[in-house]
Amino acid sequence: MAPIKIYGIKNCDTMKKAFAWLDAHKIAYDFHDYKKAGADLDVLKTAIAQHGWDSVINRKGTSWRALPDDVKDGMTEKSAIKAAMDNPSLIKRPLIVKGKTIQLGFSPDDYQKLLK
Repeated sequence: MAPIKIYGIKNCDTMKKAFAWLDAHKIAYDFHDYKKAGADLDVLKTAIAQHGWDSVINRKGTSWRALPDDVKDGMTEKSAIKAAMDNPSLIKRPLIVKGKTIQLGFSPDDYQKLLK
């Protein structure tokens, strides 16, 4: 098993940057494709516990903008989990798991610290 697992959508531009960075640094990883396997509830809950639902949910993406305003305005941790499980495209990408630590998004500096 690879030391890290990366969650996201294969064709996402940010995911492509993360894959390229990991490959360039010869870091082995397992990939969980939300489009094929859906979201992982335990990983989602852990990410929310570590970062808060408002950081885990990508509020800049088209999936967020497509939600009705009343859903966005009334979002809570519980409703964020349901929304993300129903539509994993709402989850910030990539989401990287190393041990018990979860990293959100792509940042070469943060990856360097996490994966050293």
